[in-house]
Parts: sequence; structure tokens; C-alpha cells
Amino acid sequence: MQPARRRGFADNAPMSERTIPIVDHRYASSVPQVPAHALAAGGLLSDRLGRPLHDLRISITDRCNFRCRYCMPREIFDGNYEFLRHADLLRFEEIERLARIFVGLGVRKLRLTGGEPLLRRGVEDLVAMLAAIRTDDGDPIELTMTTNASLLARKAAALKAAGLHRVTVSLDALDDALFRRINDADFHVSAVLDGIAAAQAAGLNPVKVNMVVQRGVNDDQIEPMVEHFRGSGAVLRFIEFMDVGNTNGWRMDQVLPSADVVARIAARHALHPLQAAAPGETAERWALDDGSLEFGAISSVTQPFCRDCNRARLSMEGKLYLCLFASHGHDLRALLRGDATQGVAAIDDDALRAALAGVWSARDDRYSELRGLAPHGDGERRVEMSYIGG
Repeated sequence: MQPARRRGFADNAPMSERTIPIVDHRYASSVPQVPAHALAAGGLLSDRLGRPLHDLRISITDRCNFRCRYCMPREIFDGNYEFLRHADLLRFEEIERLARIFVGLGVRKLRLTGGEPLLRRGVEDLVAMLAAIRTDDGDPIELTMTTNASLLARKAAALKAAGLHRVTVSLDALDDALFRRINDADFHVSAVLDGIAAAQAAGLNPVKVNMVVQRGVNDDQIEPMVEHFRGSGAVLRFIEFMDVGNTNGWRMDQVLPSADVVARIAARHALHPLQAAAPGETAERWALDDGSLEFGAISSVTQPFCRDCNRARLSMEGKLYLCLFASHGHDLRALLRGDATQGVAAIDDDALRAALAGVWSARDDRYSELRGLAPHGDGERRVEMSYIGG
């Protein structure tokens, strides 16, 4: 049966003829195999390309109060769209259990994302549970969150008190009219700026501000963003418009290469490159010579960094994805709860640890490196940004 389709902007046809496939959460997935013997403790876990497991990004809701066109276009995510039932979401205790096991496998950074994670009721409680996790050596892990910041002003202090270390805020324009068009939900930019200020006041620093740059849409906001955040202590990051999912109408001609972004800034400001802060870092780091601003350029399209990718992503319903551009997930909820329909029984922590190690050890994903070899796409339905988080 062919998926239903709606009017939209997913291809290069005239606007009146373009279509977007209706999306749902039934992405291809399978239950990981559980090895017959428990995984021996110790040692470094790596995938087929020798990449370690270091970051786990955890989506805790598929809901968002924005309708940004590159992520949750209103033509798809309208009043008729069926989000997941609460019972389908991983419970906080399940998220904590998985996170604890992942930390035992080498994860040192947890990032909460969505949808919009601040829409999940009791998110502060989850933060406190995750903040209590320690490595085998007794060290704390880094705990961060990505948010659109529309609700951050009222929650920043509680999140900090619960143990959150810092936040990353999505902000694609400072011009209020343009920002309202981009979020397509009539949110004013002042709400996001208030959230950033509250986060800084609460000590969730350094606040990182992410801007997805689209040629002809918001690229005129690059310099205003630089000027606004100079001297603020925030770190700017400019992200190339990526072909995540199938509904955002991605076209290569809307990608403004990061090199062009850096060149535009360099035309007005003296700047210099910075060393990477950590292995697997996605952003090429720069700073203005006067010390007033650090910014980064994330170039997944024009300069892929797959060879250093050390991140896994967990969806709100417990599917593990090994790449932002994945088309197949690994159903961990079935292992947590058991699933009679699939003939799967719930397993203990040792077996779960062994299963997760097996999944990562078999990983060979490198979509961005291969993108140019398949200019017309690979024909597979990739997971949506709104479902897996950024």
C-alpha cells in the first residue's frame, strides 16, 4: 500500500504540484539480538570504523510548539496529525536505565532533545535522575539539553537546580517578522531571547545558539546574529541546511556552505580558528580576534565528519538510531518491557548491555560521506528530525 500524500513543497515541481508524504512513527526497526553470553566488563567499545561511543542524544517527546518548515512543516504536522500516546513513550525510569547502561559502555555526554523537550511534563525530575548517573570511576557525565527556549525563561532555574549543565538554543533569525514566519506558530523572538537570558542567569553556561542557515531564507541574519551575541558569553553555531527526513523540502541550492558563512563574517571582523574542544566535535570553531565572540560552523553537507561521529540517538519511544540520517532503528523498548507480539521477553541489565554493545559494534553508518555518490537519493525513508532530535 502506497503512503498517502499531501500538498506541500518536498520536490522541485511548481508549488501547486508539489507533494509531501504523510509521515508517522512506524519507521523500520528490529529488536537487537541478545548474545548468549554477557559482555565482559572493561575495554573500549568501537564500531566497524573504529569510532567510540561517547554521546547519547535522547528525544523525550515528539511534540513541539513550533512548526519550523525544515523540521515540522504545518502541512504535515497539523491538527489532524497523530502524535504518540503517552503510554508509548519511554518512562523516565526506562530512560534512566538505558542511560546508565550506555554510560557503562563509554557514553560521557547525554543530551535531552525532542520535539521540544520542555513540553514533557516533569522534565526536571528526569534531569535529576540522569544527573545522578556516574561512570565506573565515579565521575559525573555531561548533561545538556537542546530547546527552542520558548518555555526556558520559566524553567531555567529549576533545570539548573536539578543538575542540568547547559543548554543549546535553536534561533534562526533575530528579525521578529522573519522569525515568526520560520517558526510558523507566531512566537516572537523576544521569548527566545528571554529564555537565553534566564539560562545564563541560572548558570546554564555557556549557552550555545544554533542557527540553521538557508540561502535566500535567513542568510541575511548571519551578521545581525554576530553583532547581537558579541560580548554576551553565548557561543554561536551556524548549521548547514541538511536533508534530514523526507518532509522538509530540502534542496542543495538552499544550502549555504559553512565556508561562505565564515567568509561573510571574516569580511567584517578579524577572526582566527580554534582547536577542537573534544574528539568527535561537529563544529569547526572560530573566534573574533577581540575575544568578544566564539562561533562554530557545522558542515554536514559540504564537509562531512562521519569518520569522527561518536553519537547515538534514542527516540522517545525507545528506538535507537546510529545516524541522524538513519532509515532503520533498533527497538530497545521491546527489550525493556518485553513484547509478546514479537516474541520478545524483557531482559536484565547485563543482557541489555551486551545487546547494545552488539548494535554499536556492527555500526558502519556514514551517510553524509556517501551523499554525493547518490545525487538522486537512496530511495529509503529516513527518520524525521522532529522524531529523532537534532
